Amino acid sequence: MTEVERTAARAVTLGADNYGIVSTGDDATNVLVVFDGPPPSPVDTGFPSPPVSLSPAHVAGAPVVGREAEIAELYAALSEAAGPGLIVRALTGLGGVGKSTLANHYADVHGGGHDLIHWLSAENPDEIEAGLAGLAARLDARWAETAPPLAAAWATAWLGAHRGWLLILDNVNDRSDITPLLARLPEGRFLITTRLATGWRGIQTLAVGTLAPEAAAKVLRGAGAELDDAAAEDLCRALGHLPLALDQAGAYLEETGTEAREYLKLLADDRASILRDAANGTARDRTVSAVWSVTLDRLAEQEPVAVELLRALAWFAPTGIPRRLLDSMPDQAAANRAVGRLNAYSMITLKNDDGDPAGARISVHRLVQAVTRTPEAGNPHRSPDAVREGWTNAVALLSAENALADTATWRLLLPHIDALFAESASEDPLPLADALFMNTAIHLIQQSQQHRAVPYLVHALRARERDFGPRHPLTLTMRVALASAYEESGDLAHAIPLFETAFADRRDVLGPNHSETHTSRVRLASAYEAAGRLDLAIEQLGQALDDSERVFGRNHPCTLMARNNLAHAFDSAGRPDLAIPLYTEVLADHEGVRGRDHPNTLIARHNLASARGAAGRPDQAILLYTELIEDMKRVLGPDHPQTLSTGNSLASAYRSLGDLERATELYERTADDRARVLGPDHPDTLTSRSDLALIYQVAGDGERAIPLAKAVLADRRRVLSTDHPDILTSLNNLAGCYDAVGATDKAIALYEEVVRDRTRVLGSNHPDTLMARNNLACALAEAGALNTAIPVLHTVLQDRIHVLGRDHPHSITSRGTLGGAYRRAGDFDSALAYYREALADAQRVLGEGHELTAQLQNRVNTQQDW
Repeated sequence: MTEVERTAARAVTLGADNYGIVSTGDDATNVLVVFDGPPPSPVDTGFPSPPVSLSPAHVAGAPVVGREAEIAELYAALSEAAGPGLIVRALTGLGGVGKSTLANHYADVHGGGHDLIHWLSAENPDEIEAGLAGLAARLDARWAETAPPLAAAWATAWLGAHRGWLLILDNVNDRSDITPLLARLPEGRFLITTRLATGWRGIQTLAVGTLAPEAAAKVLRGAGAELDDAAAEDLCRALGHLPLALDQAGAYLEETGTEAREYLKLLADDRASILRDAANGTARDRTVSAVWSVTLDRLAEQEPVAVELLRALAWFAPTGIPRRLLDSMPDQAAANRAVGRLNAYSMITLKNDDGDPAGARISVHRLVQAVTRTPEAGNPHRSPDAVREGWTNAVALLSAENALADTATWRLLLPHIDALFAESASEDPLPLADALFMNTAIHLIQQSQQHRAVPYLVHALRARERDFGPRHPLTLTMRVALASAYEESGDLAHAIPLFETAFADRRDVLGPNHSETHTSRVRLASAYEAAGRLDLAIEQLGQALDDSERVFGRNHPCTLMARNNLAHAFDSAGRPDLAIPLYTEVLADHEGVRGRDHPNTLIARHNLASARGAAGRPDQAILLYTELIEDMKRVLGPDHPQTLSTGNSLASAYRSLGDLERATELYERTADDRARVLGPDHPDTLTSRSDLALIYQVAGDGERAIPLAKAVLADRRRVLSTDHPDILTSLNNLAGCYDAVGATDKAIALYEEVVRDRTRVLGSNHPDTLMARNNLACALAEAGALNTAIPVLHTVLQDRIHVLGRDHPHSITSRGTLGGAYRRAGDFDSALAYYREALADAQRVLGEGHELTAQLQNRVNTQQDW
């Protein structure tokens, strides 16, 4: 029999001091966003005014010459006259060739043909998320105060509910970054700009080349330079007819009054050093960098603060730098002059948008940034000391804003902190930078983005090892924090060694009886449990419980944590007879110390109800959950995450009882409530949607089960880190959905993928891997490949006995599954033998009232009557 996997088992088994969203990990923190009034509906929310929001670098109405053919081709492809459906076009070409200018100019000229146009930077998934969050804020200003993942998901839902819009995805570096967004939208228009010329199968591309000589001269003159034809031709040729270089050169000539021949001479004289600084040695990089270097020399003569500011801005993300970050500069008059001068020379672009809640934004070309960050001995603008000063100033600017950052401010800061962090590996230590990166890690953890927090925590751990030594208590605390982030990200291969080291060091440094040593031991044991090493987890937790009761007493938080986690480990090991008494003790202790309505007591009541359900008594679980959910509504509120979690657990109990109608109703309600309260991409919301797909599958509704299971898989791949266990769970469940509707070939292919990935990530003997192997064998049996399936089922049975023990429900189930395979093969004697053996174990271990016992009894009766 194919086993249905239940998701997010740890999400409801936490111990002490959890008052918010139920999350695994002692160090997990969550943020609940509540709208003032009803949340906006993506379906009912109309189009914004004004309807067009383009790149901060775009100047409305500015002429664009030499691109008439491209504009016409884009209009034919993207206008509403092209027909319904999703239409995507990609502008490809070298950086600086004017792809973004062309895209924004098309939108400027033909904006009236679209009900909404929105530009967003698509350089990486985080910038895509930030851009979609910005769209949400345009559509409803309340989204400006929410976490970016929530706002971005709502904006995507809005796009799915409307047509007549155009999204400009600027500077896509990897097609896979935008594939999830394209896949979720059946209607609309996308215009992509990218340096990638290949890899766009299925999407029509338009290659954007350099300008023709006549058009290049017009661009040069349009920037303000007064040139004769010969001088313009020579300068355009030297600049490679590249629009970015032409714009910068024209601005320099117009601002300084420099003659074209003098400019060409300066460019030729400086070419050697510029070539050394080129990003990849291409003519484009040499030309753009050369124009910048000559311009920077003149800037240094006129306004030295402008050069200092540019060196700081070089460490930020290229676009969307809030102008207000410069408010902390000590001389605001000099800062204003510097911004104006840099803007005048096109070294930055300053965009004032009254509709932008962040105010004015600054953009700096990434090539200018790359050269500015590169030290060069003898270069007054890029000496090692000057570059270091620029990095230090960037840290100070971001730290000053970070000190009072709210959620909306963090959304503005994160792309720039990420950019600074990515380029800081070679910089010498700076306490202010360490504090900035640590605060960033804390914020990301609060937003349930542990996988993004990991690099910052790695930096923080190295900093503490450097400053305090590897075994200082502060270092050990950071090691546990990093291990916890790895564990929350599903990366147990990194988490467990860190937990082991932290436990050993705390035991040696703080002593075996210190509370932090005890906590480390419990966290390590729970990581062992997550890795499927149940015997070791139970052994460690048992010792921790004994030691904690001896040292701290029965009701100490450390003792309660150990007792609760030991109960959970017994539950995972298929021993409800041992788990339930411990959960009962934990509940009694919490009630006696804190009272029946204390949040920790409510969690203990939830855990006991869950254990009753796992013990095959969903009827008892339903009674406990029903009483609990009413108390949670009264104490915590109906929309509290713990209340919603209990509603989802109540639905699961009804599913186990066989009341599919009631279970479906509760799953649907909880999924809607979690999406509304927590956001559509929150792990708890995805769990509810996954459970809903499973109930559709059990009810035989493959038309709803399969699309929903696919959507959950896609969303988990987008939201979670690569190889997260929940992603593998979704793969397993999608395979089960295909299997249920008879699409055996698709099911087998997915099960094979799950087996490969779980073996690689979790190991060949992890319980989840064994489950995947079991399910693959079942699918093979259904496909008639019994000669292959039966040996696999035998191996799974032996491995489960070895790993989990003979009496574990999974081992008992494996015997029954083997009986089913033999029955399908026509070997009825072997089938009956395995059924009887499994039934005897179930009656002895689980009792007559357990649902598995009842199923096996029915199999035995049916087989005897065969």
